[in-house]
Amino acid sequence: MASTSSRRPWKYDVFLSFRGEDTRNNFTDHLYSTLNQRGILTFRDDPELEKGKSIGPELFAAIEQSRCAIVILSPRYAESSWCLDELVKIIQCMKRGGQQVLPVFYGVDPSEVRHQRGSFELKRETQVEVKVREHEEVYTKNGDRLNAWRAALTQVANLSGWDGGNYR
Repeated sequence: MASTSSRRPWKYDVFLSFRGEDTRNNFTDHLYSTLNQRGILTFRDDPELEKGKSIGPELFAAIEQSRCAIVILSPRYAESSWCLDELVKIIQCMKRGGQQVLPVFYGVDPSEVRHQRGSFELKRETQVEVKVREHEEVYTKNGDRLNAWRAALTQVANLSGWDGGNYR
């Protein structure tokens, strides 16, 4: 991958979006190492970044400055508002700037992501058992954000990607 485009210079060839707890110490580390060994400049967040409550401007800038985004959709990806906010930004960059987005379905069925079932179920109702419980306050206070997350999950699941299998 070249690091420049006729329309815009890219700082990174690839931006990796992933849920650290699920894949940082296995799949994502191996992918990151392999990409870098092949000369593909790859952005991967620092584990300390996830301890904050919101995505900093530097992370959004890294998304914008990446030619391609690889989104590793794992069982706990949708439990993180951080991951979901990244995904919304990635989809915006895909639509506005032509960023290439490559989903990897790591241990999840693509249809769960597309239809927001199982661990990708996002609901407003607090009485319903949802694995994404930590976000329920956000859902009821900010319907636009929830709708953006839903739309981004559907759009990324409709892209051609890699299916890692191993469904629960």
